[in-house]
Amino acid sequence: MRLAQVLFTQGFGARRVCAGLVAAGAVRIGGRVIDDPGEEVATEGLVFEVDGVAWSFHLPAVVMLHKPAGYECSQKPRHHPSVMSLLPAPLRQRGVQAVGRLDEDTTGLLLFTDDGQLIHRLTSPKHHVPKVYQVVAKHPVSEEQLQWLRSGVVLDDDPAPVAALAAERTGERTLALTLAEGRYHQVKRMLAAVGNRCERLHRSNFGALALPADLPAGGWLWVEQPI
Repeated sequence: MRLAQVLFTQGFGARRVCAGLVAAGAVRIGGRVIDDPGEEVATEGLVFEVDGVAWSFHLPAVVMLHKPAGYECSQKPRHHPSVMSLLPAPLRQRGVQAVGRLDEDTTGLLLFTDDGQLIHRLTSPKHHVPKVYQVVAKHPVSEEQLQWLRSGVVLDDDPAPVAALAAERTGERTLALTLAEGRYHQVKRMLAAVGNRCERLHRSNFGALALPADLPAGGWLWVEQPI
């Protein structure tokens, strides 16, 4: 792929801007400045630098963010900053979107991609992609509440029961809840339906992915493995 095209696909601006970056000597590969926008480069495993900042080639882009509290999963937030502000400009420029949403006070694993088919596969209810949530409840969690969550509870917007794939107590007031759906405020509403209340909520897993313990809140990384 031509180097200017590489920069364009990775979100470094319009085609003319990318060609200008290369021609101005702002791009290095293996420590060597390449100033020919039309130079062909191999993209597999490619790592290049733009103005001294290293960037690895990914097409499509799939990244994981450790979402902090106080951010909205919207490109046009109303009350809090957008989670998009936590991602570097090239990712925003190439149009990555959040895969589903987390409430502004919910923390944890949030995926982004510019692959529309992947977004559909991961968010469509028929694919049943599991997500694991770590919940801190207001009151002690009883075995009866866990059984109720597993067997199904009725939410106020649908008469059909909604059941957790798994519900396990991890402490007196904490539990791990595995869901295959992503309804509005679902975890909070399910806890309320069994007579408890969600005080804190954190998503630790999405499909085959687990949030790394060493990824700080607000940090992101490339997802290299299947989801």
